[in-house]
Amino acid sequence: MKKIISYLRDHYAEIYKAFLFLLSIVLLVLIFPKEGKFKYEFHKGKPWMHEDLIAPFDFAILKTDEVIKIEQEDVLKELKPYFKFDNDLYLQKREELSEEFEKKWNFKYADKKRLQKKKINNKKLSLLIFDTLMTRGIIELNPEIENKPGDFNIIIITNNIAEEKELRNLFTVHSAYEYIHSQLKKNNYDKTKIDKELLLSLLENSIIQNVYFNAETTNNEKEAILNNISLTQGMLQMGERVISKGELITNNKFQVLESLKVEYEIQLGTSSKYYLLLIGQIILLSISFVVLFFFLFYFKRDIFNENKKVILNLFLIIIMIFITSLVVKYNVSYLYIVPLCLVPIIIRVFFDTRLALYIHLITIIIIGFLVPNSFEFVFLQLIAGIITILSIVNLQKRSQFIYTSVLIFLTYSVIYTGLTLIQEGSFTGIDPVCFALFAGSAVLTLFSYPIIFVFEKLFGFVTDVTLMELSNTNSKLLRELSMKAPGTFQHSLQVANLAEEAIFEIGGNALLVRAGAMYHDIGKIDMSMYFIENQTTGVNPHDELTYEESAKIIISHIIKGIEKAKKYNLPEQIIDFIRTHHGTRKTEYFYTLQKNNFPDEEIDKSIFTYHGPIPFSKETSVLMMADSVEAASRSLKAPDEKNINELVESVINKQLELKQFVNSDITLKEISKIKKIFKKKLMNFYHIRIEYPE
Repeated sequence: MKKIISYLRDHYAEIYKAFLFLLSIVLLVLIFPKEGKFKYEFHKGKPWMHEDLIAPFDFAILKTDEVIKIEQEDVLKELKPYFKFDNDLYLQKREELSEEFEKKWNFKYADKKRLQKKKINNKKLSLLIFDTLMTRGIIELNPEIENKPGDFNIIIITNNIAEEKELRNLFTVHSAYEYIHSQLKKNNYDKTKIDKELLLSLLENSIIQNVYFNAETTNNEKEAILNNISLTQGMLQMGERVISKGELITNNKFQVLESLKVEYEIQLGTSSKYYLLLIGQIILLSISFVVLFFFLFYFKRDIFNENKKVILNLFLIIIMIFITSLVVKYNVSYLYIVPLCLVPIIIRVFFDTRLALYIHLITIIIIGFLVPNSFEFVFLQLIAGIITILSIVNLQKRSQFIYTSVLIFLTYSVIYTGLTLIQEGSFTGIDPVCFALFAGSAVLTLFSYPIIFVFEKLFGFVTDVTLMELSNTNSKLLRELSMKAPGTFQHSLQVANLAEEAIFEIGGNALLVRAGAMYHDIGKIDMSMYFIENQTTGVNPHDELTYEESAKIIISHIIKGIEKAKKYNLPEQIIDFIRTHHGTRKTEYFYTLQKNNFPDEEIDKSIFTYHGPIPFSKETSVLMMADSVEAASRSLKAPDEKNINELVESVINKQLELKQFVNSDITLKEISKIKKIFKKKLMNFYHIRIEYPE
């Protein structure tokens, strides 16, 4: 048991990474649809490149989408919309009309009992006209009957009884008004018997639409009719030849092959073959991730060693496959709107082009198992991914994302056009909707900028764009440095130039070094006068302090710098430069004075020693060298070629002697290159010219 615990403790990092990859495989197995894949690739207009294909079982030949659409349109032309006759509304309005008639008649004619017969006749006529209108029905206007001829039939449901009627046999509100006017005019031959004005007002206010469109019943009928349309056209029996080798795949043959493919994949997904299908998916996904594992292990060790970086790569692969699987599941027509080019953009921004291409390749190969026409899909996405990476090799401005988005759209469009032409042999097969999907995908890639910002905060990474923003000397913190500690600011600029040139030559992140150099001495801001480069008045506050007190103040600029950096939310990668730029060296000036002036006293070396840590990367190592060399060069009374050479050699050799670079992956050969660069740059700083021999 102890051996197991000891082994787990010693190999924790490797086990954890293996767990991450295993978890990724499990998640993708759960995401993958449990359907088989047809083992043959085929394209319309191309010859059948495989052996003769014999039907392995009976299967129905599916109709094309175009044929089904035409048949649906034909049957829907015969669909009769359903309307409902509201009998209760009719009776209610009839009662209201009768009551309203009594009120208005009595108000107009008061107690004139001699007009009783006229009242009865008027009421009878108003109810007769109203009954005629409402029993025939006043139909509401609806798109289902708009612009339909009078002989167009609809079905009216009255008390659960359906009756077919022509539109001409129903009233509209307009025709109802016309009917009222015509009937009152017709019965107005004796003005002493009919009060036309009263009846017209009553009837116009009483009529209402009582035949309503019944959307639910109509839709149910529509679905029933559409469901009755057969999706197949004939069958092929088991053992029949489907297609011969070399035979051209015509439209008819293509539809037969598509029908076989659909049935084949359905049968593979049955319970009897479910576990074999599952095993196949596990094998393919495992191989893909094992290859990725070893790629990171052998070629990207810096990424492999950091769990956060591994998690980001795996997360991007999983989330993109998950999104694609959802689109394929619910509507494969929208497949090409999925912004797969987000993956290489994000990976390139955080890491490099080589890894971006590899991760993109792994992603699209896995997705190829999910999508139809996988070869076309992988080819299209691979070329688009390569173009995307090429467009952001040197990412320096946010506007490049727009440029990349345009290139993605153009790449998709050109490749799609080419694929369609070799399959269809004409431009008629090009679907304009595909270009809209490509445009949508290209626009979605613009979300890479906010996504990158979110990932920066979640994973603690820093991008080149962020580093460029941090290196801007007009940023708030650098402006404060230039105002309160102008000498330190100038020193930081010179260090940045030296370090950037050196890291560019030996290989490393030049932007990171420059940003780190600009901020490495920000701890001096609040006590700038204690540092000689800021002392312009001739007054040195160290004259009033002991050497130990002075050393403590000088050393404290590291802690103060870290505190200020965290206050301004600087990334940890920048803070690392503040922590390490003095390593575990001593404040030699005050240590030497203490030793010389108090030779008999025992010196506590820890008081004069920086607390570290020492540099742990090429970038932090180069900054330490540049910082020390630049600071020392200011003390040269005669900055000629000889003195500069001796100074650079002395400073960097002293750091090597103190083992300040043992935790860094920098080599002696690279350090030699750095020395040469520093010598050349310092001579340029001091305008030293090579002396010609006499």
